[in-house]
Amino acid sequence: MQIEFARIDDDAARFVLSGATPAFANALRRTMIGEVPTLAIEDVKIYDNSSVLFDEILAHRLGLIPIKTDLSRFVKQEDCSCEGAGCPLCSVTFTMSVEGPGMVYSSDLIPDDPETRPVLDNVPIVKLFEGQKIVLEARATLNTGRVHAKWEPTTACGYKNYPVVTIGENCDGCGMCIDECPRGVLEIKDRQAHVVDGKLEACSLCKLCEKACLTTGIGTEPAITIRSDISKFIFVVESDGSLPVLTIIEKGLEYIRKQSTDLSETLVEIAGVN
Repeated sequence: MQIEFARIDDDAARFVLSGATPAFANALRRTMIGEVPTLAIEDVKIYDNSSVLFDEILAHRLGLIPIKTDLSRFVKQEDCSCEGAGCPLCSVTFTMSVEGPGMVYSSDLIPDDPETRPVLDNVPIVKLFEGQKIVLEARATLNTGRVHAKWEPTTACGYKNYPVVTIGENCDGCGMCIDECPRGVLEIKDRQAHVVDGKLEACSLCKLCEKACLTTGIGTEPAITIRSDISKFIFVVESDGSLPVLTIIEKGLEYIRKQSTDLSETLVEIAGVN
C-alpha cells in the first residue's frame, strides 16, 4: 500500500492511495470524518439573551464554530482523571458578553486558553439591536463526528477510483471524444486521441468520450475505453481548520491500525480458549 501526495497544506490535501481495496478506502474516508477527535462547544450557560434567537438556536450556532485543537493537550472526558467534571485536560471554557447594536462574531468568544480559540474570528452568530445583549459561558470538549457532526474535523472528505484510459489503434482522430469530454482530458496528436499530460486524474469516469466514439466510429467497438483501477484511489481531504489536514490523515490511519490490532488480539484469545 502506498500514498502519494499531489498537494498538501494546512487546510487541504490531495493524494493517491494505491495497493488498497475499496473496503479499506471507504474505511479510511469514514474514519477521517467520524473518528478523529476535535474540540467543539457542548455545554452553554446563558445568563442573559435578549437577542432575536432562542437560547437553543444560539447554543446550536456556537457548537458549530470550529475551534483550534491540539490533540497532544486534551483527552476525552470519559478518559480524563476528573471523571467528566471538567478540567483543563478535557475542556476549554469560553465567555461572551456583548451589547448591541452590532453583529456578534466568533471573535467575541473569549477562551480561558489563548491557544484554543475559534478558527475564524469573523463567523457571524447573531445581530443585536439597540438594548439587546448576550451574556454566557460555554464549555468545549473533545469528541468525534460519530457522536455529532459538530466534532467532524473535515468540511470535505471523499475519493474516486483512479481512471484508466485506453485508446486503440483503430482511432481515426475524428475529435468527437474531445468535444464530449467535460474536463479537457483528451487531445489530438499525430491524428490520434491522446491523454493530455498531467490531466488523467481529472477524468470523472463519465464515459461520454467512449459513447461518442461508439456512435461515430467504425464497427461496434469504440476506439477509446474508460475503466477504473479498483486498487487505486484519488482522495481529497479538506479540514475545517480545527486540525491540520495531515494530522487528520495520520490519526485516521492510526485509528484503523489500532482497531485492526485489537480485533486480531481478540481473535487470537478466542482461538486460544477454544
